[in-house]
Amino acid sequence: MTRPATARSPLQVLICDDNDMLRAALADVVGAQPDLTVAGSAADADEAIRLAGARRPHVVVLDVRFPGGGPYTAEQILRAVPGVRILAFSAYGDQGPRTAMAAVGVTGYLVKGVTNAQLLTEIRALGAEARKATACAAGGGAGT
Repeated sequence: MTRPATARSPLQVLICDDNDMLRAALADVVGAQPDLTVAGSAADADEAIRLAGARRPHVVVLDVRFPGGGPYTAEQILRAVPGVRILAFSAYGDQGPRTAMAAVGVTGYLVKGVTNAQLLTEIRALGAEARKATACAAGGGAGT
């Protein structure tokens, strides 16, 4: 289960992309937000899965064409961290990658090049879903 976030605790975001510069830029954008914290960053599938299990983020920003496989990585993270939400982040807007990611349970998808505001809006929306899933699980499944 993801770590519960309260009004005072920021959403934990794990950033996964093989491009070092993009990973650093995403970390800067996320880290500058008072309601978000970078839980770590990963350059390949093994590192991403290990960090997700150890840090239990609320949201994972995951490159679709990630070394080791974006869909495979997403599936393993979703198994390891119930309630986590994954935002697929891709250079490709065609239906194939969207379908592959959706098939393993990924609900968020953005094409690289969106504004920082759009990225942060999607992270926060997915984070709210993760918080709700965590709260429901803690409360025996009752919705709030």
